[in-house]
Amino acid sequence: MKRYKVIKNKKVQKQRKESFFSKVCNTFITLILTVGMLWGLQAYSTSSGLKFVQLSDIHYLDNGSNTTFKMTGESPTLLDDAINQINEENDVDFVMITGDLIDKPFEKELKAFLEHMNNLKYPWYFAFGNHDRCVGGYLTTDVYMDMVKESNPNYQFKNSYYSFSPKKGYKVIVLDDIITEEITSQGFIPDEEYKWLEKELNKSKNQTVLIFMHIPVIEPFASPNHRLRNSSKIMSLIESYKNPIGVFQGHYHAAKITQHNNVLYVNSPALVSYPDAFRIINVTNYKDRAVFDLRWVETKEKTIQKMAKLLLFNGLIYTGENNDQSGIFELKRL
Repeated sequence: MKRYKVIKNKKVQKQRKESFFSKVCNTFITLILTVGMLWGLQAYSTSSGLKFVQLSDIHYLDNGSNTTFKMTGESPTLLDDAINQINEENDVDFVMITGDLIDKPFEKELKAFLEHMNNLKYPWYFAFGNHDRCVGGYLTTDVYMDMVKESNPNYQFKNSYYSFSPKKGYKVIVLDDIITEEITSQGFIPDEEYKWLEKELNKSKNQTVLIFMHIPVIEPFASPNHRLRNSSKIMSLIESYKNPIGVFQGHYHAAKITQHNNVLYVNSPALVSYPDAFRIINVTNYKDRAVFDLRWVETKEKTIQKMAKLLLFNGLIYTGENNDQSGIFELKRL
């Protein structure tokens, strides 16, 4: 009987030792797998995501009148609606306006526009449009920028084209492709700015680059009077790089999305004319690619939107197809 108890006790002790050893092994293996998984995720996702809004062609005009193309008489209401919708969004890193903030290049119009923008709770920036400055008039580049700087603490740049890094892994480049020496709706990027752009792109080869400009590199539809005169040269430069690049444009009041390998060209609609919409964009960086998630947002002022649609012969030119509005696009790091 005693011998049986001794054998039984030894057996129990052995089972306890094996059970303890198994627990230690399982815990160790779990820790190894967890560390490996976290390391893999960190290597796979290289930085936190970026969320921004693109507004374009607001054409703000106090006491304006609607035309067959632009609802300038409703521009303050449309702007306030866009600001309210953006303020309802969470975690927006910045708002970018790709030109034509105002419809007439007068100081009083810009001042009134800036008063509305003071209600936006997120940082905002802009690229110049062809309606924003006077040719030979008072509202010059310097006057315009000084007024914006006084109202907007986030906009403190020396030149009309500039860059900044909103988050690790991302570079924002804002171009000024407006011709200020002549009255024209065409655009051009001069040599000095071209060389600056090349330097910025060279410094950003390991980042996802977001380029903002008014007059597009790729037209949503042919319009010789509105084109970028040296678009081929600019396109060749941009597409010579292997990192993901998004190019966000306005001017044509039309939606069009074109992908060339690792470059995504995004033409966005106007806020002032049908479809009275803007875009919310989420970008996520990964080790081998960047994912762009584009979301289409229309005004909640549906009466104004219906009026704007009635003024157009063919609204589809400006809304584009469904895949020109919202979608997910992957840009590889080549």
